Amino acid sequence: MALFEYFPNYIWNLSISIAMESGAQLGEIIDMCQPIRDAANSGADAGTPQFMKAWAAMGDKLLELAGEDEAKGRYFSASNKLERASLYLITAERMQGHGAPGREATYVKARTAFDRSTALGQINRERVEIPLETGTMPALFTRAPGDGRKPVVVFCNGLDSCKELLYWSRLPEQLARRGISTLCVDQPGSGEALRLQGLPVDPHSESWASKAVDWLEQQPEVDPKAIGMTGISLGGHFAPRAVAYEPRFASGAVWGANHNWREVQDKRMSREGENPVPHYWAHVHWAFGASDQEDFLTKSQAMNLNGHMDSIKVPFLVTHGGDDRQISVSYADDLYDQLVNSPRREKVIFTAREGGVEHVGADNMAYGRDLISDWFAETLGGHAR
Repeated sequence: MALFEYFPNYIWNLSISIAMESGAQLGEIIDMCQPIRDAANSGADAGTPQFMKAWAAMGDKLLELAGEDEAKGRYFSASNKLERASLYLITAERMQGHGAPGREATYVKARTAFDRSTALGQINRERVEIPLETGTMPALFTRAPGDGRKPVVVFCNGLDSCKELLYWSRLPEQLARRGISTLCVDQPGSGEALRLQGLPVDPHSESWASKAVDWLEQQPEVDPKAIGMTGISLGGHFAPRAVAYEPRFASGAVWGANHNWREVQDKRMSREGENPVPHYWAHVHWAFGASDQEDFLTKSQAMNLNGHMDSIKVPFLVTHGGDDRQISVSYADDLYDQLVNSPRREKVIFTAREGGVEHVGADNMAYGRDLISDWFAETLGGHAR
């Protein structure tokens, strides 16, 4: 496999690989991981307090170094360090079980660092709040350069990501290069919406995606006829579902197909496939607002796209890693085959020839990032050169 396999378990290696793809420095990765290598031998769940301690310590050191830069007026250098501090703190927090000591404080510290980095670095991302029927959907708006109305893509989370990780995927950067803006959202069940507002997953993603479209239509720099949607990992359920039932979307794509996630849960109960995070069942109970396993299985029943995809009547791109250890590549086939009313459907399975073979390209996100950016440039009216 192409994943960076420093530890003896998949979940820890996945977190490292995501961090590396999100802007981590290799030397800092080694400094954080060497002291906890033995802890990983106890399993993905048991050693997570040591993981958090090591990664949070690096985050704290970078916060201190950033403060020194800021005091000298070196704002761009401070921003660079704050970016990595936020990344390492978010990675540390993401690896903990719900309610773990220090988890909430670590998340708040990461968010504060991220916002400070945005300001000091003059980074093209504005924090916005999308009104929902209950609460709000925090988001990051990255604007395409130039005057006039521009196409835009709504980019949603998977099960355990956050809008900051979406931004660090560099998809917003590549879309902006092609003349397309991006709205990275913490939809219900993810990021701030879950952690700070307690909003659980809504399998009927059109309910919150439509609110994002409402907000975008009010922005003077947005072309309301050129709004697309994509999602990563479990976003491979949310994005197709939203495009199927929100007719204002003009194009769609998935970075990893998740055609029948409810079926995946049955497989995981039989210990088939890899989990994305430690303390997996506790995490999904929290994300879905479930009291126990039976309640979770009931609330996740609608996480199944069978019977819905014929409602998609716009161009749609399906991508998947050929060696995905979490979600079977067969789900990409199911999704593609059911896009019978799409005027342009494409399916790309990443192979060892180019890379990106792991779940959502955690081994190499470059190919998924480029392909999805080009797709929206072609289908929403951007440019690829």
